[in-house]
Amino acid sequence: MGNYQIIATAAMGLEALVAKEVRSLGYDCEVENGKVTYTGDETAIARSNLWLRTADRIKIKVGEFKAFTFDELFEKTKALPWEEFLPEDAEFPVIGKSVKSKLFSVSDCQAIVKKAVVERLKKHYKRSTWFEETGALYRIEVALLKDVATITIDTSGQGLHKRGYRIDQGEAPLKETLAAALVMLTNWKADSPFIDPFCGSGTIPIEAAMIGQNIAPGFNREFVSEGWKWISPTIWDAARNEAEDLANYDQPLDITGSDIDHRMVKIAQENAFEAGFADIIQFKQMQVRDISTSKEYGVIVGNPPYGERLGDKKAVEQMYKEMGQAFSKLDTWSIYIMTSNEGFEQLYGKPATKKRKLFNGFIRTDLYQYWGKRPPRQSN
Repeated sequence: MGNYQIIATAAMGLEALVAKEVRSLGYDCEVENGKVTYTGDETAIARSNLWLRTADRIKIKVGEFKAFTFDELFEKTKALPWEEFLPEDAEFPVIGKSVKSKLFSVSDCQAIVKKAVVERLKKHYKRSTWFEETGALYRIEVALLKDVATITIDTSGQGLHKRGYRIDQGEAPLKETLAAALVMLTNWKADSPFIDPFCGSGTIPIEAAMIGQNIAPGFNREFVSEGWKWISPTIWDAARNEAEDLANYDQPLDITGSDIDHRMVKIAQENAFEAGFADIIQFKQMQVRDISTSKEYGVIVGNPPYGERLGDKKAVEQMYKEMGQAFSKLDTWSIYIMTSNEGFEQLYGKPATKKRKLFNGFIRTDLYQYWGKRPPRQSN
């Protein structure tokens, strides 16, 4: 088995959560802006893809170096051991990005990296002709930041938020990775009730159910690196068997999702069925002002409309007020609401216990946290 430098990429604000997940898999890691780096073998690559709920992608770092000129980029890329990763028939497109760097033309950087990899592989495979690229996919990325080039190969394929259960969605769907993060940022435990009053296509309740039963989020999908010859199928089999063994399908859950739109409720039910939670998550059409429960010590997580479009603003502000009134009766519940509306606390009628900055796509939001009373301690 080899040892690789692995990068788990993360959305802004979620790096610490991704690092916590990486450490729970047993790997020491370092946290940087937008990524978590660690060292691991082929098993680590498989387990990271299967288990990381809040990461965007798992990449292998092939090399990192300073590059101020195109010549430097070419020679230093060519010096990397590409033959250790790419077989002779590999398909290897190159994508790129450049931030605050002298080499700012991304298309030129991509072309130069591609040419350098080809030259290295031609020498290794003793070829004078071009490569057909008919085999497995190895997507290479050259990322320049302040004149430092980081060159990686993507092991995930589709982003890790593509869990495979979403048949349909609304017009502003929440990414599965962010939905999982919202659940993980609460104090929810699988034996307490959970409500999402703005469930949309059901993403937050479904992610909560997967967390509650410890189901690996990548269990029902494939990854591009499963087609790579140097990661044996037995490694993937072992990683999936581990995930199967660790899943707790018998854990009872009390999870409810509601939405004002009956069409979204139907979509949420279909997605939950696809995810295997048809009998576990209850979905209902309901306005947030009508939410009430006699249950105690539960958690509410919501991603309501933000009122960013002018026509929606008044209706959304009224809904925030009604939400505050309805939830004021739930004094043992902890409530977590994500919105970009800076006047949320005034409208809701109560200052948050704590706020956390998050990004929903490119929208800067806050997660307003209202911590409920703690349950009385059980005496022995």
